[in-house]
Amino acid sequence: MLRAPAKDAGFIQMNHPTVAIVGATGAVGVEMLLCLEQRNFPLGKLKLLASARSAGKTMTFRGEEITVEALTHDSFGDVDIALFSAGGGISLEYGPSAAKAGAVVIDNSSAFRMDADVPLVVPEINPEAAKNRPRGIIANPNCTTIISLMALKPLHDAFGMCSIIASTYQAVSGSGAQGIIELEEQMKAINAGEPVTLKVYPRQIAFNVIPQVDTFTENGYTKEEMKMLHEGRKIMNLPDLRVSCTCVRVPVYRSHSVSITAQFERPVDADAARASYAGRPGVKVVDDITNKVFPVPLDTTGKDDCLVGRIRKNLVFENALDLWVVGDQVRKGAALNAVQIAEIL
Repeated sequence: MLRAPAKDAGFIQMNHPTVAIVGATGAVGVEMLLCLEQRNFPLGKLKLLASARSAGKTMTFRGEEITVEALTHDSFGDVDIALFSAGGGISLEYGPSAAKAGAVVIDNSSAFRMDADVPLVVPEINPEAAKNRPRGIIANPNCTTIISLMALKPLHDAFGMCSIIASTYQAVSGSGAQGIIELEEQMKAINAGEPVTLKVYPRQIAFNVIPQVDTFTENGYTKEEMKMLHEGRKIMNLPDLRVSCTCVRVPVYRSHSVSITAQFERPVDADAARASYAGRPGVKVVDDITNKVFPVPLDTTGKDDCLVGRIRKNLVFENALDLWVVGDQVRKGAALNAVQIAEIL
């Protein structure tokens, strides 16, 4: 029997909700499972849902084996929170069914991010937005948007942000397992003196960088680049925020890096900028250039926090800072952020 959506638009009125992971066998689904366990999430029951091809597999959670079930429109009758990580098409098809059954959907795809009736949430930035969800759906932002805004929100609070110029350096795992496989296969081929094969990327990724992430739009920017503009405005509630972004795929396995120039309404300096991060959860300053200490992707892989370094005054624009931020796009950029949203509920 389908349950009517809860009248309370805020918190789930129970201590141990039933949680479902849709796309449980994928990379982000596996990471969601790990986050739930590591953070001791107070769930009462866990359902693992995936395609019929993956149904019957088992996954370990808190020492117990859980059988993966085939995803159907009837999978959500007893579910309170549904974590979706199976792609936009699956979210569009099954997300409304889950919400209709009474579950709060937390969706990791881009399917609902710009829907006016769907909040776009980073818990350290706008947790209150999760309480107002007319469609019963909460969207997880794009990974590069999350990582960038984790570094920018403390600065905005201190100085009033008005524009962003960013260049991203995005790991191949952002393309899924096939991105990692392609990098490895190309490196082996090059070392063996054999020609490389292109399947995932339009150009060779091994020992190379590719200035295209996602498809191009009419204005010459890619969809990934435009997400920083549109999602940043929505999350930060800054409709006039100006953003220009270039997204680049790099031959790194995991963790995205972003070079940012941010301009502010009020005067800024590097020391005050570093001080603005004090006490802020989820982001740490790693910035000691005298000893060559600054964030790199390996520092954040498998870790919760985003790291910020190379903070300095910009030499071109007034009231502007340059900085470098790194974060694990599978964890904070996807799985962890979704689980943190569930914790808010």
